[in-house]
Amino acid sequence: MPVTSAGLLLYHAAPAVEVFIAHMGGPFWARKQAAAWTIPKGELDDGEDPRAAALREFAEEIGTEPPAAEYADLGTFRYASGKLVHVFAAAAPAFAIDELRSNTFELEWPPRSGRRTAFPEVDEARWVGLDEARELLVAGQRPVLDALERLLGDSPA
Repeated sequence: MPVTSAGLLLYHAAPAVEVFIAHMGGPFWARKQAAAWTIPKGELDDGEDPRAAALREFAEEIGTEPPAAEYADLGTFRYASGKLVHVFAAAAPAFAIDELRSNTFELEWPPRSGRRTAFPEVDEARWVGLDEARELLVAGQRPVLDALERLLGDSPA
């Protein structure tokens, strides 16, 4: 069974559609921008509801609870690796964070040093327009933006 994650894509549409995305933390992504960003997401626990997992993971990666909103199911998207990501979207025009407080992961760094170092899962998060999001998001998540555009149609919330 493929690894399955769930995430939240917050958006607002005034004056143009923007989405809230996060830069992946750790040394591999440190100097990268293009294809180094993600929607806040994470793996489902056994038997966990995808929407519940998406809400939990957002809080863990951003450090604040996601906004109370009506979340639309954008669907499940398959990465080239086979990983599945279930995405929920919500209009959040007033959402802002004062400080990013991401959970961390440990990694041997530098490689073969024997030292384990903690890194944040997310080291930056911000609102970006759809064109910029298409450049920044990892390739497997770019179809999520198309799904959001279909959801919004001609009258974004």
